[in-house]
Amino acid sequence: MPLELTTPIQFMKGVGPKLGDLLRKRGIDTVSDLFDWYPRTYEDRRAARTISSLQAEQIVSLAAMVVAVKQIPMGSSHRKMYEVTLGDATGRINCKYFRVPYRGYFDRFARNQKVRISGKVILYRGKLEFHHPDIQPIYEDDPEELKDILIPVYTETEGLSTAKVRKLLEQASAEIISKSEYPEIFPAWLREKYKLATRAQALKEVHFPHVDNAEYLLKFTSEAQHRIIFEEFFWIELYMASIREGVRREKAIAISNDGAWVKKIREKLPFELTGAQERTLSEVLVDIAKPHPMHRLVQGDVGSGKTMVALLAAVQAAQNGIQTAIMAPTEILAEQHFKNAKKFLTETLGIEVELITGRLKTKEYKAAVERVKSGEAMICVGTHALIEESVEFKNLGLVIVDEQHRFGVEQRNKLKKNNSPHFLVMTATPIPRTLAMTVYGDLDVSIIDELPPGRSPIVTRKVFPTAREKVFGFMREQISKGRQAYVIYPLVEESEKIDLKNAVEEFEVLQAKFPEFKLGLLHGRMKGEEKEAVMADFRDGKTQILISTTVVEVGVDVPNATIMVIEHAERFGLSQLHQLRGRVGRGEHKSYCVLMLGYAMSEEALKRAEVIVSTTDGFKISEADLELRGPGEFLGRRQSGLPGFKMANLVRDIKILKEARDAAHELLARDPYLTKNEHALIKEQFEKAKTHIVG
Repeated sequence: MPLELTTPIQFMKGVGPKLGDLLRKRGIDTVSDLFDWYPRTYEDRRAARTISSLQAEQIVSLAAMVVAVKQIPMGSSHRKMYEVTLGDATGRINCKYFRVPYRGYFDRFARNQKVRISGKVILYRGKLEFHHPDIQPIYEDDPEELKDILIPVYTETEGLSTAKVRKLLEQASAEIISKSEYPEIFPAWLREKYKLATRAQALKEVHFPHVDNAEYLLKFTSEAQHRIIFEEFFWIELYMASIREGVRREKAIAISNDGAWVKKIREKLPFELTGAQERTLSEVLVDIAKPHPMHRLVQGDVGSGKTMVALLAAVQAAQNGIQTAIMAPTEILAEQHFKNAKKFLTETLGIEVELITGRLKTKEYKAAVERVKSGEAMICVGTHALIEESVEFKNLGLVIVDEQHRFGVEQRNKLKKNNSPHFLVMTATPIPRTLAMTVYGDLDVSIIDELPPGRSPIVTRKVFPTAREKVFGFMREQISKGRQAYVIYPLVEESEKIDLKNAVEEFEVLQAKFPEFKLGLLHGRMKGEEKEAVMADFRDGKTQILISTTVVEVGVDVPNATIMVIEHAERFGLSQLHQLRGRVGRGEHKSYCVLMLGYAMSEEALKRAEVIVSTTDGFKISEADLELRGPGEFLGRRQSGLPGFKMANLVRDIKILKEARDAAHELLARDPYLTKNEHALIKEQFEKAKTHIVG
């Protein structure tokens, strides 16, 4: 039988059951999937490198000898780092691995064995080294060792070498690409406008590269890579554009009036709105006055005033007799929104606000649900409990979701309650515009990039355990001046496997260290009432030091807290560190954040700490986070609906992303339902792509 793109991989010549299983574990079920397994880099055999000629940031391939292979314990934890030392006539270099590529990877190497190493040269603490390079034994009978060629390098998998992958691709290419059997999905007008190679040309070039294209291929700027990257972006942009078009066709309640209630609330506020809040509020009020649903994302740093903008939109809805649902990711945050709404809206205008969380007793829950169903409660604040079928609204017209990245797309849709309300999504995690364009392409974006006046800048420092006593001495000075402090730990209780400080044990240690002060303990395993009592004591100044895990990340607003010490800061992500730090600096006093680092940490952890120390700008931090972790990790792939790109990179390929977005919108403008013959293949492929995007 001739090979086709849909041929199951195990029916290829040379693939038996064992290799078939290995390939399927890598997500390669068909011949088409094999073509979509792209090289992660290339070896340029023309450049005969020596160790002494290496420079930082180069991507190189060179032959060398194995000098030593050893395991190095990382601090007092059970984790180990592996180090392979290589040498040639000009010098030596270390290759470090913070994780094992696969079992048995290091057993392949013996002293004085000849190997070829491919990877990026890193300058780390003043020394050149490789981190997680690809190392392959060199066999003297390998004819390619003698050729000046460009060799694609695929992600190493036990039992599946780069040479084997290339052999399978040669077979598939000879039977499908060389015989012009590979279908072209994009119509001629789209390829011409965006200067795209055909898919067959692109696949042939990335898998069987010409040595003259080495410079472009290594930088991912070749015409072939441009086509593949464009296509990866195109499907998600087409999906977002189609949702947007669908929303525009939906009908919603137009919420517009004279703004009298909003004016009354604003007159009672103890502060003026910032220019960024004014701009965002105006955008929201214009949107909800239209007869189709608003879908807007409001991005703003911690403390920038997103909630007030959302509450004022809810006031506008209430004046029209329209209900608002406000959904938060945690009970703590839901309760804070509830209290704010009661304080500003109920006391001033008598707007009834209801709270629905999983903590309510059955009788309270039934009464609350009834008040929402009858329309007595105009604003309903809650957690995931709002999604339950038992929660019905009389006239829901506005949905506000806080901390969107913690909710899945499916949950967002469930909140619609078979209705088409206006949708306002708030996030305190500033998302880079590149990511917002991709993940929230169905939303308009407002940015509150201005902090309220009077917020003092936070001084951030990174220190090692030797400075702990000095840090605690400074903390004592601050508390003696009437301030309060947070001490954050990554664990609740001692774990035998991980040697990290934990909140419960350290609470006792710090009680002994600070006998003159009152301490509180807060962690996720406590009951809701206990958490609330601990937080209330800290908020009211009854306790001076709050020992906490990351539950304090959102929902605590204590203007008198001016110092935060984060133990084992290397264990936290960038976004998390930024959110935690945002708990201080909320009042008039100068505030401090101290990152206490462990000795055993990766280069990436050190970079994270340096980013946090260098800036308090949430957008700069989120850009760095995106670069360090990649988009899938940044948001949580399953939650965000973001597909895993195989070649595209949101940081590097922003220009191509914008082109793909323009192309998707132009396609729908020309052919909204993709009914034209020239778009038949796009429509067919789009239906398949949607299943990956939606998950």
